[in-house]
Amino acid sequence: MPFAAPVINTRLNGVAPHRQGKVRDIYEIDDCLLMIATDRISAFDYVLGSGIPDKGKVLTQLSAFWFEQTRDIVANHLITIDVTAYPDRLRGDADMLAGRSMLVRKTNPIPIECVARGYLSGSGWKDYVSTGTVCGVPLPRGLRESDPLPAPIFTPATKATSGHDVNISQAEAGRIVGDQLVATLRELTLGLYAFGAAHAESCGIILADTKFEFGLTRDGGVMLIDEAMTPDSSRYWPKDQYRPGGPQPSFDKQYVRDYLEQIKWNKQPPVPSLPDDVVMRTRDKYLEAFRRLTGHEVH
Repeated sequence: MPFAAPVINTRLNGVAPHRQGKVRDIYEIDDCLLMIATDRISAFDYVLGSGIPDKGKVLTQLSAFWFEQTRDIVANHLITIDVTAYPDRLRGDADMLAGRSMLVRKTNPIPIECVARGYLSGSGWKDYVSTGTVCGVPLPRGLRESDPLPAPIFTPATKATSGHDVNISQAEAGRIVGDQLVATLRELTLGLYAFGAAHAESCGIILADTKFEFGLTRDGGVMLIDEAMTPDSSRYWPKDQYRPGGPQPSFDKQYVRDYLEQIKWNKQPPVPSLPDDVVMRTRDKYLEAFRRLTGHEVH
């Protein structure tokens, strides 16, 4: 199936972004932010030479879906993803912005990542193998990779400007932002995860873990920001293929990681580009996750 060329870099009225993450370009628009999810893809802490067409649309539209679904749990920063409601000066870029951008409220971002884990995988599995704990949370002996945890756990991490985020304990998070705020973030993180995991399960998908970011409003309220339960910030596994005891097939960039391991890339520049079949299969996985979770097609 033919698809549009990936959006790798953005400009608004010829102007570069105010801030640029691995995937998102962020512009300041009056007293709001415009977040554009590009089709860039990163692996092993590097942005790769190829993009994944429509990936940014999946991230934006799936985040908008979850923001709407979870408003009763916590407020979020989304104002609109409807480009016709954007300020007039953005109209010239409407085609590029449609479906992959969101106008959001400004907050003061809280400097920790809030991770909820319901299954033993990724860095949590490595931590467990070496210490019997995950981020200081003791777990029963004898668990296998990808096993469900006795109950979901909250495992914060520091936000890294480059490279990997670093897992920390709840006590360490409290030293960074205060124990009272961490307790609030823990409650919100686990509440959001429980909601998301239950919905995903009804769609035949396991939400193994996910990462949230929060910000503080001017009056000190806590608000969910950035993205919400996307394949970039979560581990989604097809329920019908779940076999604990090792890694699981997933709805994310696993094809990309597998390819990079296969070509024995040393995870240093120069960064490789991806062959068309890897791009296509990765795109299909993102679109399938979106379709199953929302019941809609990406537009």
